Parts: sequence; C-alpha cells; structure tokens
Amino acid sequence: MQLKIVGGDLAKAKTPCLILGVYDKHKRSAPAAAVDEASDGAITQLLRKGDLDGGKGLLLAYDLPGIAAERVLLLGLGKRKECNRGTLTKALGTALSRLGEHRVTKALLALPDDLDDYAGVRAAALKAAEGAYRYEQTKPPKADAPPLLERFELWVAPAQHAGAERAVAHAEAIGAGVALARELGNLPGNICTPTYLAERATALADQLGALSTEVLDEDAMAELGMGALLSVSRGSRQPAKLIKMTYQGAAADAKPIVLVGKGLTFDAGGISIKPAGEMDEMKYDMAGGASVFGAMVAAVRMGLPINLIGVVAASENLPGGAANKPGDVVTSLSGQTIEILNTDAEGRLILCDALTYVERFEPAVVLDMATLTGACIIALGKHPSGLFTSDDTLAKEITAAGEAADDRVWRLPLWDDYQQQLDTNFADMANIGGREAGAVTAACFLSRFTKAYPWAHLDIAGTAWVKGKEKGATGRPVPLLSELLIRRSGVAAAD
Repeated sequence: MQLKIVGGDLAKAKTPCLILGVYDKHKRSAPAAAVDEASDGAITQLLRKGDLDGGKGLLLAYDLPGIAAERVLLLGLGKRKECNRGTLTKALGTALSRLGEHRVTKALLALPDDLDDYAGVRAAALKAAEGAYRYEQTKPPKADAPPLLERFELWVAPAQHAGAERAVAHAEAIGAGVALARELGNLPGNICTPTYLAERATALADQLGALSTEVLDEDAMAELGMGALLSVSRGSRQPAKLIKMTYQGAAADAKPIVLVGKGLTFDAGGISIKPAGEMDEMKYDMAGGASVFGAMVAAVRMGLPINLIGVVAASENLPGGAANKPGDVVTSLSGQTIEILNTDAEGRLILCDALTYVERFEPAVVLDMATLTGACIIALGKHPSGLFTSDDTLAKEITAAGEAADDRVWRLPLWDDYQQQLDTNFADMANIGGREAGAVTAACFLSRFTKAYPWAHLDIAGTAWVKGKEKGATGRPVPLLSELLIRRSGVAAAD
C-alpha cells in the first residue's frame, strides 16, 4: 500500500473519499471547517441532522457542492478536549473497514490540526498500513471480498510537512515489520517450521542489503553446549535452528541492542501434552521470534543509526520417543543444570541458551519476547504485555515507548523472593516454580542467564494474537520495539 503526504486546497482534492474529523456538539476540526466553508455549509447541515450528535460514529456523504472528492466521510472523534492519537486511530480503523465495504481503495485523511505532528501522522499512517494486511497464503480471498486499501494520503498543514514525511516513512517501515510478524504467526505449523524461519531470515538478508543472517544448526549448537535448547527439539522430526540477524547502522565499535525471540513454531506441550481444545493456536508460540523478524525489518527500512542483532531460537515441542520427560536433567550453555518438571515449560529452555549465547556480543541491552506463560494472561488479560526487569531506568524506557506506540506493557515484580520456588534437590534449578506467580517465576528463571548485561523480558502470551471471529496474529510487540529503537537512535521520539 502507498502512503503519501499531500497539501493544497482540500476542496479541490480529487479522491474517492475525503475523511474529516468532527467532534461532539457539531464542532468541526480545522480541515472540516475549511471544507464546510467551501461547500456553503454542507457539513454543518449534515451535522444538524443529528447522526453524530454524540461525537462518535461515521457519516458518509456524496457529491458535496464545491468539493472535488467523490465522497466525504465524517469521522466522529468525541469530545475535542479528550481526543488523542488513540481516539483517532480507533475511529480510523472503523472508517477504513467502512471504506472496504464500499469498495473504496484510495482515501485522503485530513488530520485535525492538533494531531498533525510526527506522532499523529505516524499513528494514522500505521493504522492504515495495518488495515491493508490480509492473510491469503492458504486461503485466497473470495471473489466478493472487500478490496484492500491501495493508497492512503494524509493532508497536513505546510509547516508540518517535513516531520510528516519522516513519520510516513517510519510508518511504512513499521507496517512492513508488523505485516511480516503477523504473516509468520498466521502460517500453519506444517509450513512455518524452524527451517522455514531460517530460510525466511536468509531471504531477508538477500532482499535487504544492510541485513546479514547466520543460522546455527543442531550440530553447531551441540558443539557450543546448548543442551537446554536441543532437549526441546528431540521429540520432533523438525531440527532446531538458532537464527542470528545482524544490522550495523552505527559505528563498528558501538555496542549492539540485542533482541531475542522465542520461536516455538508449534507447541503440543511435549510429554506434558496440552489439552486438545484450542491447541491449534500453539502455532502462535513463535510470535516472539516473529516480532524479532518484524523489528529487524523495520529498523533496516528506517535506516536507523544503531547496531542491532536479532536472535531467534526456533524449535518444535512434540511428544516422541526421544522427547524430554518430567524429571530429566539437562545442562544449559551457561553450565547450569535444569530439572524439567514440566515439558510444556519449554520456552524458557530454548531462551536460556539463546540468552547465554548473546553474551559474546557485549550488548548495550538485551530484550527478549516470548509467549511464555498462560499465567501472564490471567494476571493482565489481553491488553498489555507483561514487562519484567530489575533495571528501573530500562523499565521506564520500555513503558514510555509502549505508551507512545499504543503497544502498552505493565511491569510485574522480579523480586528475589520468588527465586526459591525454582529450588530442586536434583539440579541448579527446576524449569517451573509451581502454580503461584507463574509468569514471575518464568521470568526469574530467565534472569539467571542474564547477569552479564542490562535485560528485560516481555511476556506477550496475552497480546500476540486474538481469538474468536477475528482470530489471528497481532504483530505485537513490533510497534513497541520499533519505537524503542527509534528513541535509542535519537532519530525521533513520539511524545
């Protein structure tokens, strides 16, 4: 989809649909007021009919006098004082769905004058880009399916054009990263295997000249001593892969930011097998790895002046004759031993070796993403991702980036009090800590492998996909990661 910044006289803008914001009590945004004046009060007359009295909803009108646009869509934004980026993007999402129903593939949004800064433009453009995604690889669209948006223009005042152009470029890059993460997550497990992920990473390096990819196979991982990661893949016929993607946008001696993702392309639970109901959703257990792919693509396309490494630990977790058994003890790359009390707590086993592996890069910071625990969903629901770190400054940085990107997190404790729940008589630690505070003890487990660098963990089990009629991958936390990388690079910051 094409995103473009435009200016000029809105009344003369030739577009299949001009989208204008209005507020409660018949108040108009500045662009809506300008179009209203050019049409001899046609918008005022429409508002007086009462359809948008509450300031919410949509009103579609055709052939307004003096207006070149074929349609004008009035977008209710509620109370002017309460309108913000979140209000705009939520209403815009509804509007874009409406346009699809009317088979409109091109539209022009005139942003309200208090939302036409870098952050507002980027949020609106990204919403449009995300709305242009549709999964089609194993289910082609029906002949009468609503068309996808092909071109989305944003009108801003001339003084805002420079920042708006940069915002659109960033939105295009982030949108591409979100779409890739969603596509990888939505693919079925018989297609999206660890080998498939490795091949996609290699292909990305071919497509994006600034990205390089290295893939470690099981022999290479065994030589390094990744006993925890390799124990998970033993029950599957699909070999595990450790995928490393590198982008160098800064000086060679600048310490890299490292992203680590859980890439469980399917998780049946192993010997501790999951219930059959909704097990199909375990194809999404690689969403953390998918978000690493997405963030790498976004950073490269934005050309951020940072050094970035993405590591994806990819495996399947299936029951089999060679699979982990409850009570088995494995030795991790760090040399610490782990008693496996539940084979369905496998994500931390592949992540712990990946987190030890990245020490060699002397990272400035490491952030891992994983659909790690159902306990996080019980604690926080489906709205924020769970954030765990002992670094208060890093926690504030990630939280602020999440708020700015509308991809929020909520910090949960990572206190030493919880560490004793991982005690066992037969190894340095157990891989589970009991029913109490399951998300916390999972993070505590990972913390034992991250002493060498600043680190934070995101549990995205509740945010990586949605259930029900709209079932599918969300692409989170690619927006958060992208915002964090933008801020770290010093290129721009959304307030």
